[in-house]
Amino acid sequence: MRRTKPLLLGSATAATAALLLALTPQLSAGADEGPGAGTRDARGSRDAPAAAPAAAPLGSPVAENGRLAVCDTKLCNQDGRAVQLNGMSSHGTQWFERCLTDGSLDALAHDWDADVLRVSTYVQEGGYETDPERFTEIAQRVVDQAIERGMYAVIDWHMLSPGDPNANTELAKRFFTDMAARYADQPGVFYEIANEPNGVGWASVKSYAEEIIPVVRRHDPDGVVLVGTRAWSSFGVSDGADEREVIENPVDADNIMYTFHFYAASHGDEYLRTLSRAADELPVFVTEFGTQNYAGEGANDFAMSQRYLDLMREKGISWTNWNFSDDHRSGAVFREGTCNGDEWTGTGVLKEAGVWIRDRIRE
Repeated sequence: MRRTKPLLLGSATAATAALLLALTPQLSAGADEGPGAGTRDARGSRDAPAAAPAAAPLGSPVAENGRLAVCDTKLCNQDGRAVQLNGMSSHGTQWFERCLTDGSLDALAHDWDADVLRVSTYVQEGGYETDPERFTEIAQRVVDQAIERGMYAVIDWHMLSPGDPNANTELAKRFFTDMAARYADQPGVFYEIANEPNGVGWASVKSYAEEIIPVVRRHDPDGVVLVGTRAWSSFGVSDGADEREVIENPVDADNIMYTFHFYAASHGDEYLRTLSRAADELPVFVTEFGTQNYAGEGANDFAMSQRYLDLMREKGISWTNWNFSDDHRSGAVFREGTCNGDEWTGTGVLKEAGVWIRDRIRE
């Protein structure tokens, strides 16, 4: 089984990582649209587990790499070596909780050899705002399952519409208080505080981040926080901006990374060049991408997707692919109806994009 591959760093960078791990970081100051009617068949609510899960199993990505931290522009393991995580993002749990079972996550961890699972909790569209307790319980169950299998977990606050993350600040504070309090002692958890900010400037996104990050830090001072960038996490490319607005006015916090999203059939060389430049000056995590168009549907552009994957491997950029469900769109990895059964392994249950991305994760 493939494990997270360390990328050797120079001594100065390793020293920075060791310092970050030793100190408590302190704060100084599209394709996501849900399915059509008739597909919203999530399970009912359940009691949350009484305690966070036990330590990761021996030989797993978390057991081998431990708590991760940001060192310079890289994500580094407990030994100060850069790592690249490869894995999948769930779809919205209000629609596709049934795709996140012991069997499916066993397949993701052991058949796909994934390092990381992104757990997407939508805020609107029938999500968290309708029943905060229920959706917190679902998120905690799935994060627990990822940890039990030795995978890292990205806790994704999936705000999308409205695009201003400040519209949901109080809900976000409640959610991340519950999540950070539960996972403070777990080495394998990331906090993605805003999925795809859109329709607002960088100053608004930055101010939101600087209000939410202390909520996480109050409970989990060591967890890596992932900050969405504007224009659907593209560093503002679609609005005529680029990574310079973040480089010149970064979020005032330590141990954070910035997110970038792309869809290969829609986002070509301009997006690719922006990601390449940004990763040279900022810590970047691609928490969502697809081989289709920006709606997560249509024909797959595997050639352009491979160019992105080659770049991310070259620069050590971690990624999660959208999405681990059986939605009817081509971007969902499972064939429709798969999540109603109990067969998860191999390629027979996968769509074309699922076969392709499974192979890339297993490489």
